[in-house]
Amino acid sequence: MSPCELTASITAIANTIACDLTVEEISLLGAIFMQLGDTLATIAAQKSICQSTK
Repeated sequence: MSPCELTASITAIANTIACDLTVEEISLLGAIFMQLGDTLATIAAQKSICQSTK
């Protein structure tokens, strides 16, 4: 999947999810997914550092 296809797919998923939700529910999901992304980035960075020190 190309970067353009990936971003288009993510946009389509977001639009589908948001369709039947309130503004508050969309905001909460956005915050949850941002937290998830930040946590995954932190885990990846820590794993990278741990692997490079071995």
